[in-house]
Amino acid sequence: MHLVHTEASCGWGGQEIRVLEEAAGMLDRGHRVSLLCPPQAPIYAEATRRGIPAVALPIARKGLRGIIAMRSWLLNNHGDVLITHSSTDSWLAALSLLGMNPRPVLVRTRHISAPIPDNIATRWLYQSATRRIVTTGERLREQLIRDNRYRPDSIVSVPTGIDLARYAPGDRAQAKARLNLDPALACIGIVATLRSWKGHRYLVEAFAGLKRKDARLLVIGDGPGWGSLKQQVGQAGLDARVLMPGNQADVLQWLQAMDVFALPSYANEGVPQALMQAMAAGVPVVSTPVGSIEELVEHEKTGLLVPPQDADALRTAIERLLEDGELGQRLAQAAREKVRLGYSREHMLDRMEGVFREATA
Repeated sequence: MHLVHTEASCGWGGQEIRVLEEAAGMLDRGHRVSLLCPPQAPIYAEATRRGIPAVALPIARKGLRGIIAMRSWLLNNHGDVLITHSSTDSWLAALSLLGMNPRPVLVRTRHISAPIPDNIATRWLYQSATRRIVTTGERLREQLIRDNRYRPDSIVSVPTGIDLARYAPGDRAQAKARLNLDPALACIGIVATLRSWKGHRYLVEAFAGLKRKDARLLVIGDGPGWGSLKQQVGQAGLDARVLMPGNQADVLQWLQAMDVFALPSYANEGVPQALMQAMAAGVPVVSTPVGSIEELVEHEKTGLLVPPQDADALRTAIERLLEDGELGQRLAQAAREKVRLGYSREHMLDRMEGVFREATA
């Protein structure tokens, strides 16, 4: 098949990484893959670096120019499946296909749990123009059925998968030493784009109140919330204890250095890749029951869950894992097994290949 992905987002995070991982996997399986995206988007440069065929089109915003550009490209490059990932490119794709014959089937991937408007136009997009909706978690699928009354048979849940050969447990002391961290110090960490709903501010609040004053907080990632978070860290007098190295090409060494991984999101989550990566790397995790996180983190079984926007509960859970090594080890082992069974990269590719074949049948 010729699989054509579209991504209008000019940000960088789990959604863009999923697009690239899926595209690379399908290329390895012998499919032809193209990615249509804005020239200024980070995904364009990263796709080029990874050898994924990417085409720069003016699709960062909704408008006639983007529709014409996408339609022109599709008319000259026959695609079997057109897979959209953000609201803007989904609208541009659906409108560019009007009256086209033959035309690729449209598959809309929903990565986050943000509400979808309940109006006639949006219903047309999701239930008439789109052949299949793919959500990255079962809770997201249930949300569309419950809140938007979309047909259950039009939606399938396919969680993002990760490479288990890459994300594996390592020696924690050695990982800390490689990062010039004292192996004797406890490290709490988060890997996430610095957006408000990821809950970084609550993690800093929780960290500030930890009993262990020698601990370190590793904040891996970049984004629009960088300035306000840096200010919060400074005002709390934590500059010497909070490391903010920005985006990292290789997050594995940082994950392997962590004693606890925390993701206190309070909105807009599917099944976060960083959470899966931490679990695969054998790090005990603390998170919140938001979006589809509960499908991955079962409280007291594969991790600990706390209420969103509750710094006190988050601090208590982190301290519990730091103080009870046996609990952390038990949860981490169960978590890695859960990821192995249901969230591998190959499992994701198998499921998506099935969706594409069914949609084009």
